[in-house]
Amino acid sequence: MKQRHDTGAVARHFQIHGEFLGAEPYGSGHINDTYSAVFDQGGTRVRYILQRMNHDVFKNPLALMENVRRVTAHLQAKHTTERSRRALTLIPTRDGQPFHRDVQGNCWRAYIFIEKARTYEAVESPEQAFAAAKAFGQFQKLLDDLPAPRLHDTIPDFHNTPKRFATLEATIGADAVNRAKLAQPEIAFALRHKPLTSVLLDAGLPERVTHNDTKFNNVMLDDATGAGICVIDLDTVMPGLALYDFGDMVRTTTSPAKEDERDLTKVEMQFPMFRALVRGYLEEAGAFLTEAEKEHLVFSGKLITFEIGIRFLADFLAGDTYFKVHREGHNLDRCRTQFKLVESIEQQEDRMNQLMKNL
Repeated sequence: MKQRHDTGAVARHFQIHGEFLGAEPYGSGHINDTYSAVFDQGGTRVRYILQRMNHDVFKNPLALMENVRRVTAHLQAKHTTERSRRALTLIPTRDGQPFHRDVQGNCWRAYIFIEKARTYEAVESPEQAFAAAKAFGQFQKLLDDLPAPRLHDTIPDFHNTPKRFATLEATIGADAVNRAKLAQPEIAFALRHKPLTSVLLDAGLPERVTHNDTKFNNVMLDDATGAGICVIDLDTVMPGLALYDFGDMVRTTTSPAKEDERDLTKVEMQFPMFRALVRGYLEEAGAFLTEAEKEHLVFSGKLITFEIGIRFLADFLAGDTYFKVHREGHNLDRCRTQFKLVESIEQQEDRMNQLMKNL
């Protein structure tokens, strides 16, 4: 049963003035609990985001929030207009801290709500794909000169695909909840693709500040212009490879199907979407990427799609201990969509590489 939280009591710990009117669940994230909180400020209803961080996933909230504080401050300093719309604005607690820990041990943070913009669960046009890729490319570009020290690794080895694969192999061997028999085709697919796992780590690519979870729904698009207005969900911002971010864009933006789509005939890597991603991303990030990074752009989409597929598969086999599930076999459904997208990418890989050469 889902734990109930006194969001009004939580909200009073942050530097938000006015009368708390209420809070409702907001968004569709797998990990944290997010609420839209409404305050009456002199007769005007103003919204804020309240978010309970999942301390089972993020073991060190102090390090995580230090990353968030530094990154949001750096991004806001880079924007000369509409700062509170173009970068998340972290609201400190009344004693000046970046987060509040309640009596149950839950860790909470607050942001200004970005109005007149929204996220989308699935991309609707190449123009949206271009806008999202441009926003993520700009995000990387603006953080390329983030001053030392190095950011904390909020989840060590988050995109270390060989270690993710080793976890899958151990989970298959343990078969703790007797589910391996339900996923034999998916297990076989994963084992056949094991050689993919070490390619990026062996390519000698530079470490950068990266988002590491560039799902299409982690960019807010402006209601009026359709431009990517703000990158959100900064829990996994940490040192990483730029191509982790691009690869996850390919994973979440090129297929018209949702991440947990059961009808696999809907899962397809749409080439116009990929082309829009490449152009949008390179428009912002092309100036600082190395040639080796550009050469591996196409491969990164296949790798990160495969990686999240094996993560969903491992979680299914372990008994759904990491990702939130809303139905029986939910993680296995998610795994199947990822593996089907890997197949679609493989079928079009030559054409994708030719596009890169032309650009």
